[in-house]
Amino acid sequence: MATRQLGRSIALQSLYEWDFLDKKEDLAKIVERNINEFAPGFDEPEFVFKLVSGVIEHINELDAIIEKAAPEWPLPQVAVIDRNALRIGLFELLHANKDEVPPKVAINEAIEIAKNYGGPNSGKFINGVLGTVYKEIEATLPKEVVSQKPEEKEKEEVKVLRQAQDKE
Repeated sequence: MATRQLGRSIALQSLYEWDFLDKKEDLAKIVERNINEFAPGFDEPEFVFKLVSGVIEHINELDAIIEKAAPEWPLPQVAVIDRNALRIGLFELLHANKDEVPPKVAINEAIEIAKNYGGPNSGKFINGVLGTVYKEIEATLPKEVVSQKPEEKEKEEVKVLRQAQDKE
């Protein structure tokens, strides 16, 4: 398993445990324990901590986007694995450096961790939700933004998505 894939898996396992325990446990300790248990000698622990802390920092925003993109699935009814795979995928889609994690990679990685750890339909569900969000981002960007450098486009994508949320 590639390093970043392993990091995402550890992030998912950690967020799953934290979410399953009603967000009452120390997430940093959960992440540290999971790295030591499932990936001793893992050479990019900062990637896992960055991913998990980014999800937590933006959790309200991410959850609102999930609820908008999948209105027939209230967040508490979404399986804990799927909910956290979506959070990770959305965080990378919206907030990761696009040179490091292009949007389609963020989507595909979330689908893969959902397939590996979720139910038989998890991959399809994650694909549908993240695909909807990605299409909305692309559709709302002005044509000149689509041809911008990745870092400029990234700022505009986040701005447009936040404006769409504020309108609701």
